[in-house]
Amino acid sequence: MSSPALPSRQARLALYANMLRVSRSFTSYNFRSYFIRNTRAKFRLAAAETDPQRIQSTYDGFVAELQTLRRAATVNRLFEGSKLVVEQTRIRPGSRGAGMGAGVGHSV
Repeated sequence: MSSPALPSRQARLALYANMLRVSRSFTSYNFRSYFIRNTRAKFRLAAAETDPQRIQSTYDGFVAELQTLRRAATVNRLFEGSKLVVEQTRIRPGSRGAGMGAGVGHSV
């Protein structure tokens, strides 16, 4: 009985790209950051694997995780909260980006 063919490098890279894409679709900054960081770390560890059975089982696990991640991202978008301060990248005109205390008691 022959073992199933291992997922190709291209298939593994496509899975990695899909997981990153779904991770970036979270509207919540904390979830988004966590899943991007977690995906990169898991694939970094998986890249060093040489045992064919472990490569296949890891790949299958990632496929299942991608499905779960997609569902979680959908739910996260449905119940989107307000943006955190760290997500607000808009710089007000005239603020010169000097920080919160800039201009308070100081002449610029």
